Amino acid sequence: MNDKATLLGWVLYDASCGFCSRWVRHFERTLGNRGFEIAPLQSDWVQQKLHVSPDELLRDIRLLLANGSQVSGADAYRYLMSRIWWAYPLYMLSITPLLSRVFDWGYRVVATNRFRISSACRLSSSKNR
Repeated sequence: MNDKATLLGWVLYDASCGFCSRWVRHFERTLGNRGFEIAPLQSDWVQQKLHVSPDELLRDIRLLLANGSQVSGADAYRYLMSRIWWAYPLYMLSITPLLSRVFDWGYRVVATNRFRISSACRLSSSKNR
């Protein structure tokens, strides 16, 4: 993380998913510059801190904010996009009434099929690296 950035929270991802692992590693510097560290949902400290069942825990990407609040799923992406200047236009589109439904639907389709996407694109998980 950038030394000048204050820790705002953690981006928590499914390390067993190649698509998820690739996404967070690709944006690690951008996230770090904005005060976010990344960590696998499978980390012991994450499971203890979130108090969510294992099945529910791995269902979505999650943000654990420094104040203890949590954001998950499509809203986690919105939260991050709203804090990155070049992604802000996408954030604005994702909150418009009709497009917000499309964004939520698209997120759910990708999240549900992420292992198929990983396999089709031959993306290895961070556990396999």
